Amino acid sequence: MSTGDELRAAVGARRDLGPDFEDAIVESFLDKMGQEVDRRVDERLAAADPKGKKAKQQQQRPADGHRLALAIVSMALGTILTLAVIMGQKEMWVIAPIWFAIIVVNGIFSGNGNGKG
Repeated sequence: MSTGDELRAAVGARRDLGPDFEDAIVESFLDKMGQEVDRRVDERLAAADPKGKKAKQQQQRPADGHRLALAIVSMALGTILTLAVIMGQKEMWVIAPIWFAIIVVNGIFSGNGNGKG
């Protein structure tokens, strides 16, 4: 059914059912139009990007350069924090959570770009 047909049907239903059902008729019409707009947008996106969802997932994956940069920064930060704890003669147990947090962050970041596709 075309948009014009949908609108005529909604107006006809409003005439038949009266003003008491006006809100429900309007909501139903807007819902159908929203679905139609979504369908048309999906069609245009699919036509513009035949690779579709897979290409979008590849764009969201961290690049190898980003993973390398994170690893280098993490190692430098971990080393500096470890030296600060040792030089400051602080509690040595603090070193383990620092490195654990660094490992977790790197693992999570690298897990997003594990090459699965």
